[in-house]
Amino acid sequence: MAVRQVIFAALGVATLTLGACSDPDNPILMHAGAEKRGPDEFSILPTRPLELPPSLTALPPPNPGGVNRVDPQPAADIARALGGNPAAAMAPGAVDGGIVNHASRFGRDAAIRDQLAAEDLAHRQRNRGRLLERVFSVNVYHNAYEFMWLDKYAELERWRRAGVRTPTAPPPPAD
Repeated sequence: MAVRQVIFAALGVATLTLGACSDPDNPILMHAGAEKRGPDEFSILPTRPLELPPSLTALPPPNPGGVNRVDPQPAADIARALGGNPAAAMAPGAVDGGIVNHASRFGRDAAIRDQLAAEDLAHRQRNRGRLLERVFSVNVYHNAYEFMWLDKYAELERWRRAGVRTPTAPPPPAD
């Protein structure tokens, strides 16, 4: 009887010791082992079908790390579909430049990414999960960030009360 209790106590101490080995400076809220395994929908990129040009001399020279002829180019595809110039759509800064300039018209902070990363790290350190959640790699991500979630139906109602028409908004879910 006493041997069995010693074994269970040793297993308990070993489990707690392993749980204490985690890095407190960079807590992980999403544990890969806690999630279901399945296909990664972001690992498959649709490409255009391969094609053989009429003349092999028309092929561009090899460009390691450059753009491939079959790689998706959404900005050029949209410009082409709307009758625009695909080369102008692919010019450096053509797509994002206007958006960034409009969004930063009231000023922008160049160090915002560093500031947000530091604030998020502090938040993750405060919300690492309880001891057994850390020991058994329970996913605590949703609990840590749930208060930041936007209630889309409450927001929709807020906009409707403000007089904004929302004809394409879906109806609220049936409770």
